[in-house]
Amino acid sequence: MAVAAAQVAVDYDHRANFSRYRTYSWLGVNTGSSLWKDRVMSATDSQLAAKGLTKVSSGGDMAVAANGHVSERDTLQTFYDGFPGWGWRHWGGTGIATTEVIPERVGNLTIDLFDGASKQLIWRGVASETLSSKPEKNERKLDEALQKMFRHYPPQPRS
Repeated sequence: MAVAAAQVAVDYDHRANFSRYRTYSWLGVNTGSSLWKDRVMSATDSQLAAKGLTKVSSGGDMAVAANGHVSERDTLQTFYDGFPGWGWRHWGGTGIATTEVIPERVGNLTIDLFDGASKQLIWRGVASETLSSKPEKNERKLDEALQKMFRHYPPQPRS
């Protein structure tokens, strides 16, 4: 079964002057796993560095927080077992449909950027995607979701 790309949403404080943020430091990462904590931090660091921001141990212009968790959702998948009486000019008979409930694990990640001085939230990115049973595939999905999340960072000032 094919899985669509991560669903990503971004919001930000329209009054914030993003051009003044040059450094950042981490507030914390909550993922439930030290392996994923390191992966989330590393992937986020890469995105912020690509935007010209420098990581500092504390007291950055921005503070970064990440929260990740896994949830489950059910997907309904219907299979049709033929269409008896199918013809070129008419539809006849009834087919048999079977519907299965398929549980899926969904990874959810929120990245928050706070103003380092005022402690106010200035930017939030949220990503959600169906997970694979293969960790290396999920790591690639994490990188792709963060690329998509930071694609339009910093937000352009309104004219």
